Amino acid sequence: MQMDERKQKILKAIVQDYIATAEPVGSRTISKKFELGVSPATIRNEMADLEELGLIEQPHTSAGRVPSDLGYRYYVDCLMDPLVLSEKEKKIINQEITKRLDEVQEVIEYTGKLVSQVTNLTSLVLKPKNRESALNKIYFLPYDTGKAIMVTVKDNGTVENNIVDIGNDTSPEELQILANIFNDRLSGSKAQDLKKGLLNEIYSELSKKRRMLDGVLGILERMFEPKDGENTERVYLGGTLNMLNQPEFKDIDKVKSLFSLFEENRKLQELLNPDDYQGLNITIGSENPDLAFKDCSIISATYHINGKQIGSVGVLGPTRMDYSKAITIVDYMTKSLTEILTNKYRRQQT
Repeated sequence: MQMDERKQKILKAIVQDYIATAEPVGSRTISKKFELGVSPATIRNEMADLEELGLIEQPHTSAGRVPSDLGYRYYVDCLMDPLVLSEKEKKIINQEITKRLDEVQEVIEYTGKLVSQVTNLTSLVLKPKNRESALNKIYFLPYDTGKAIMVTVKDNGTVENNIVDIGNDTSPEELQILANIFNDRLSGSKAQDLKKGLLNEIYSELSKKRRMLDGVLGILERMFEPKDGENTERVYLGGTLNMLNQPEFKDIDKVKSLFSLFEENRKLQELLNPDDYQGLNITIGSENPDLAFKDCSIISATYHINGKQIGSVGVLGPTRMDYSKAITIVDYMTKSLTEILTNKYRRQQT
């Protein structure tokens, strides 16, 4: 869509003022607040043209106008000024994420909380897929008489520790041999690869260590299974009550409808991963597949470990959200999360 510079400036002013006030914007408001160098009458004429183009609309009988979904889309794609985080803000975000680096799951969940706090919107975080993650490496560390700590590292960066029974006669050297056999046979395997044939091969090599093997294989099988009937992909929500602070959601029926969808994990996954989209994605109002989200916009981005897509982080808010801020925060958070988790993964390989 082609527009002259004056129309662009007026549309930008309408969007910015409506984001800030949640009140329909009139020509006099634009004339007073924004130095456009034109009269209110000229602004009214331009607003009429913008309405014909479907970029703004009149919500009631007031003289003011509000952006349409198409208007927000044009603003995001063509008019929005990028927000730049200061080095201090970046440092604070990285420090908060790094504090929790020992547990990948905690890092990912906390990232969602941090996004929610910074944007004052609702965050959505898609955690790593459990069954689709592959086993990377197994370590055995002597723990106590007859016992060892089994450390399993997956390719999505998650680490799990379990105590296994190894018998009183297993030496550290034997533990290393066992680890080598497991890593040789199982490294790169996913849950669906742990079939009887592969397990029987390992049984044959470790027939003298059946007791330890039973414990280890039991743990490996449980690791890739959902816990407590949980879906293997789970979306974590943060700051859901932030929606109640928005003027658009004072209608209790609208809030009930929205919050009921927060319980439908599959729909939230679709919001975060439309058609397995990679990178930064912005969905505005009626562009959302579910009508319950027609008054909302979702900004999401994927995060990776060593080049492999692991999950997504996003924010959900009214179409009248501060797009520049939300886009900058989500984009930076996912890039920071990618860098921190990839560095952790690479350190585990050395």
